[in-house]
Amino acid sequence: MPPRWRAWAAEVAGTGLFVFGALSGAALVLSPASAVRELVPAQDTRLLIAGVLAGGCVALIAASPLGRLSGAHINPAVTLAFAIVGRIGLVDVAGYLAAQLAGAVAGAAGFSLLWGSTAGSVGGGVTHPSVGTGPALMIEALATGVLVAVVFSFVCRERLARFTPLVLWPLITVLVWKVAPQTGASLNPARSAGPAMVGGDLADLWLYFVAPVAGAVAVALAWRLLDARLQPRTAALCAVTPVSPVALHRSAAVAMAAIPRPRRT
Repeated sequence: MPPRWRAWAAEVAGTGLFVFGALSGAALVLSPASAVRELVPAQDTRLLIAGVLAGGCVALIAASPLGRLSGAHINPAVTLAFAIVGRIGLVDVAGYLAAQLAGAVAGAAGFSLLWGSTAGSVGGGVTHPSVGTGPALMIEALATGVLVAVVFSFVCRERLARFTPLVLWPLITVLVWKVAPQTGASLNPARSAGPAMVGGDLADLWLYFVAPVAGAVAVALAWRLLDARLQPRTAALCAVTPVSPVALHRSAAVAMAAIPRPRRT
């Protein structure tokens, strides 16, 4: 299997595992029938636990062999942000977006099948805002923008890139904890699309496509204005290699060559 196809297949698997894991964590702590609900009656604390589980899923997938192979975007907004700063070519953008959607649908279907009525008790994991459309758009866009900004801040330096999964864990934990009561804390079009398509509940799906992408694109466009030395050096969230198979795409290689290197004195 060619490297590109292997990366796309890894992205399907990684996104599927993330969606299944994140939804399973939500069912475990938020379902009315959950034992955790009895042990931890405070909703705010249960949301914090759900954030820890979701963040842990992302971190573990990013550090896994799947993450090393694909870069562990598992989020169309992240892929588009990397494309805007020149880290991934158009062919791979299309491949990654298709892979993420397929993986999300598979993960959501697995969640619905294996968790049965418990999955239904949390709405199948479908995201709906509890606030108005305007505030929901702003919250999702801002939270996704923060996520992308933190990723870029780490992958722009080789010494920090390996710690990206580690920093994503507490970041996603806090974002889910604080944003979930308002919007469900999607921050990821694929995460919302999978359950919505499996459950046939597409009512608010457009919001979870528009807002995360808008937030990610806004940060990426702003990042392009920064000094070349601060541009992302890879399109990978993985902890081991500073350059993923995606970053070896010709367009990314050209962009890498344009980054000035410090001279030795």
